Amino acid sequence: MASLADSGSSIAPAIEWQQRHTLVTRVTHWVRLVAMVCLIGSGLQIFNAYPRLHWGKFGSDHDTAWLAIEASGTPPKGSVTIGGTEFASPVLGVTIREGAPVFQAFPGELTIPATRDLSSGRRWHFFWAWVFVLNGLLYLGSGLATGALQKKMFPTRAQLSPAHLWIEIKEHARFHFPKSEGARNYNAIQKLTYLAVLFVLLPLMVLTGLTMSPGVSAVLPLADLFGGRQSARSLHFIGMNLLIAFIIVHVGLVLITGFWNLMRSMITGKFAIEKGVY
Repeated sequence: MASLADSGSSIAPAIEWQQRHTLVTRVTHWVRLVAMVCLIGSGLQIFNAYPRLHWGKFGSDHDTAWLAIEASGTPPKGSVTIGGTEFASPVLGVTIREGAPVFQAFPGELTIPATRDLSSGRRWHFFWAWVFVLNGLLYLGSGLATGALQKKMFPTRAQLSPAHLWIEIKEHARFHFPKSEGARNYNAIQKLTYLAVLFVLLPLMVLTGLTMSPGVSAVLPLADLFGGRQSARSLHFIGMNLLIAFIIVHVGLVLITGFWNLMRSMITGKFAIEKGVY
């Protein structure tokens, strides 16, 4: 009897199971996700109390804002002003409350809590900020102590060569992602992105957040580090948007490159390597 291979029928590739993530990595990943969602939602609630951003030490309605979300006209229509240029916005600036349009920078569907409540927003934000920081320290401490972080996240010299980086850029642009040996380790673009988020963007968010705390500013001169509390607030807002962009791209790539395999690896730790394919 002819085998499947002789008959030309396709044969499913052999699967090798890799233990990809430790228990600490998996738990801290999901805690970090919940914390970030709560921080973004409560942060937008806090931003709604004063939806203008300035550079320097001072900022008020009488000072020039580099970004402002406003509403004007009857009925009110929302707008976003960036660097002196105004753009009409169908979502930002106006929300419907009790059947009537009212001014609100970000709609309640995006804020925590959904109703306008600055004090509750601050409590949510401060609580989840501490959860986020302690969870991050646990992840970094565990990863550095076991060597897993260095092994997974630090690119090799060969990966950092311009020729290799250019190949990876072209492969990403074609949405061509490996499922076999090439998927065993993170590629250079992944590693550099994760390192930038872990050691640049997230520390910036923590430091700028602490700068805006009057209690912390009374003890530590963090405001001088960023050129003033208003500059720190602007950098905090920019950092939040970069984090949102990272999350969107990250989720999009998970959907494209193998949703169930990657989800399984972040829940059980096991990742499937398809032998004999790209």
